[in-house]
Amino acid sequence: MKMMRSVGIFLVVILLSALLVRGQDLSKYRGFSLGMSLPELSNQVDLRPLQTKLIQKRPSVIQELTWWPSGSSDCSLEADSVGQIFFSFYNGELFRILVTYDRDATHGLTAEDMVEAISTKYGTAMRPADEISFPTNELFRSTQKVIARWEDSQYSINLVRSTFLNSFALVMFSKRLDAQADAAIAKFIKLEGQEDSQKEIDRQKKETDDLEAARQKNRKIFRP
Repeated sequence: MKMMRSVGIFLVVILLSALLVRGQDLSKYRGFSLGMSLPELSNQVDLRPLQTKLIQKRPSVIQELTWWPSGSSDCSLEADSVGQIFFSFYNGELFRILVTYDRDATHGLTAEDMVEAISTKYGTAMRPADEISFPTNELFRSTQKVIARWEDSQYSINLVRSTFLNSFALVMFSKRLDAQADAAIAKFIKLEGQEDSQKEIDRQKKETDDLEAARQKNRKIFRP
């Protein structure tokens, strides 16, 4: 009898653990899923036509869409505590979500309060001594210290505090797509640098050619 009871308790623990893990989907933030397409998200937040900012168009297309949930009539999105959300797309796939929380909604909350609240959705947090950068967002140009992190093999969710906005923010991303986007951004910067160098070479050559053309012309007509 004791053995059957022990086996029963063991199975219940396994079942509860499985349910807990299943509930911690790190690919989703409220109604949004990493990997979803730009048209899908645009329809969901009712932004038609697409109101996106083109970050770069080669070698891969990177776009950003900014949304203010306070203008939404969909209460299911729990928009009350969110100031704005930045959605970043790599070749049309959502690879990063940056949520900035409203300062009034988080006024007085400590980092521990925020970690506790977010952990109810995503499980136990880690406290890495790490920083995170935001290469596509003008409000987060500098790197920010990670307060807490929730992650698995595919996704990463990070709580930070913006020194510029003086508010908490949550950034989540697909590790696969984020790595591809980072590589594309680095390649774009390299291409821009090469093109700028070539433009400077061409400018100097044109300046030299124009000067020589003026010299030859004035040599013929100059009278001392």
